[in-house]
Amino acid sequence: MNRINLICLGVKDLRKSLAFYKEIGFSTPETAEEPAIVFFNNEGSKLELYPIDELARDINEESPPESAAGQFSGITLACNMKSKEEVDEVMNKVEAAGGEIVKTPRIVSWGGYSGYFADPDGYYWELAYADTWQFDDQNMLVID
Repeated sequence: MNRINLICLGVKDLRKSLAFYKEIGFSTPETAEEPAIVFFNNEGSKLELYPIDELARDINEESPPESAAGQFSGITLACNMKSKEEVDEVMNKVEAAGGEIVKTPRIVSWGGYSGYFADPDGYYWELAYADTWQFDDQNMLVID
């Protein structure tokens, strides 16, 4: 079980989240006006958007877990970039699409260049770059 095929984000407004992720560069074959679920095609995994109430019921129909709105879940998503300019370019797309810039990209303690944004549902994403990083032929970050 050494892989992650899907990362599912429970979202409050599927149409709004779909538009946001498409605007910042995620690709999906979805064309329906009111989709029930959305899958984005990424390198190495897929990102899924699903209505949060339905996701909670899928986990436990009789006693769905309550969402902790306004509380940090302890989970972040990250996209590792190949240049500082790419970090800034995507962060600009995020801001134009209505995402919240939580931490403006800057040189950070570990020597890289990093910033954070929150999507329309408050999920935190890090955009980061380090000149020491290498990527494999599937465009995945190599971590030794």
